[in-house]
Amino acid sequence: MQDKSAPEDYDVVIVGRGPVGATLANLLGLCGVRTLVLEREARTYHLPRAVHFDDECMRVFQTIGLADAILPQTILSPGMLFLDANGEMLLDWSRPQTPTSMGWNLSYRFHQPDLEDVLIGGLARWPHVTLRNRCDVFALDQNDTGVRVRYEDLSNGKLTEVRASYVIGCDGARSLVRRFIGSGMDDLGFHERWLVIDVLLKHARDDLGDYSLQHCDPRRPATYVRGTGRRRRWEITVLPDEDSNDVAQPAKVWELLSRWIGPDDAEIERAAVYTFHSAIAQQWRNGRLLLAGDSAHQTPPFLGQGMCAGIRDVANLAWKLGAIIRDGAAPDLLDTYQSERLPHVREFIELAIRLGGVVNTKAIEAGLAAGQPRDNAPVKLEVKKPLLGPGLALGDLPLAGHLAPQFALKDGRRSDDRVGYSQVLFVADAATLSSRLALSQAGIEILTDDDAEAIGDWLRAQGIVAALVRPDRYIRGTARNESELARLVAVLEPSTHVPSAA
Repeated sequence: MQDKSAPEDYDVVIVGRGPVGATLANLLGLCGVRTLVLEREARTYHLPRAVHFDDECMRVFQTIGLADAILPQTILSPGMLFLDANGEMLLDWSRPQTPTSMGWNLSYRFHQPDLEDVLIGGLARWPHVTLRNRCDVFALDQNDTGVRVRYEDLSNGKLTEVRASYVIGCDGARSLVRRFIGSGMDDLGFHERWLVIDVLLKHARDDLGDYSLQHCDPRRPATYVRGTGRRRRWEITVLPDEDSNDVAQPAKVWELLSRWIGPDDAEIERAAVYTFHSAIAQQWRNGRLLLAGDSAHQTPPFLGQGMCAGIRDVANLAWKLGAIIRDGAAPDLLDTYQSERLPHVREFIELAIRLGGVVNTKAIEAGLAAGQPRDNAPVKLEVKKPLLGPGLALGDLPLAGHLAPQFALKDGRRSDDRVGYSQVLFVADAATLSSRLALSQAGIEILTDDDAEAIGDWLRAQGIVAALVRPDRYIRGTARNESELARLVAVLEPSTHVPSAA
């Protein structure tokens, strides 16, 4: 049955209601953008999938006003250790247990259904954001004025269409939106079958430890991950001659787990074989259609960066969509989305592949590029977040494309909460800023060492007098002197201000 009424109009339609799509919807809600989320499933998938996110992701959750609701459902991760077949440590990737310059801890563990419930519940705050479940999108037709989105309501078989200015595919590795974009995938060469086993412990097993463990045993590599509460996960390589169905049967699963736990210790929540991939879409945008998350890239799990990459995608994308839709910025602003995000995510995927090589081989050389050898000790792994690719950052200036720190303000707030999802200019001495009034009237927040002494300290330590930070907290440019400060002020436009969610 086809609905013959005039189609509804939205600014953005998001296909997919997972953590990436739900985060994007919250960001667009913050931007005042009329948004429709279409999700094929009736409810949140009940089994765990992603289990880790980082300080940058938590900062995005802070931006949408949900960090305080998410934090109690997480545990801090002490890090990851890579062990050889004899249990000797090869790589030490410990994480600090104090907040980073982002204002949050470096590594959190979580249960994905819990996170999704908070993100989806957050959508109720935005009257201009609509979520429809059991809606299966099957056609996207775009022209110069918008996109016709056709979908079936699976609860009653009714066919419906809506109009949107933009459609964002947050619909996973088998993305329908990617097919309509017509994008191929660049294969980065990693494809392996792993058995993923999630268990619920029946009693305390403190001996299993809080660290994630990569067992680099060439006979059968395996990973252990501490989850929240009683949850524990093992990921175990499936050998080439093994049948995927056979290896997931309970008797075989318990045989593979026997070196750690048995049926008296835990119940199996899920055991399934997955093929881990490494691939990046060649084209993230075609006119009014765009991709984010797994629809744009897939990464092996060894860094825990799969979902994090998608959250970064939408933090980059949402404020640009808001500037175009709400404030009339030029649509070619979206050209900077793929150019900035693709090199960033590719660097993380390539590192994950190298670490996968460590897990899967007797040698450690593949991992040395990512860490620092020490005499008579395991390699200490330090992972630095990549820079943005070319786009809006003034790349000839110091720190352009780096993440900006978050400061504790004298009034007790965090600087991001004061700024909102907006651009901010950090400047050591406001007296040097002749255009302060004009910037304030344009909705550009200005923070100085009058707001937090640490701002001036940070600027001086970097050898700069000012830093212009984008809504996604990446540094657009800095100034070492008054002439460079004038250049920074010149690029500020009144098209990226969004009120705080706090």
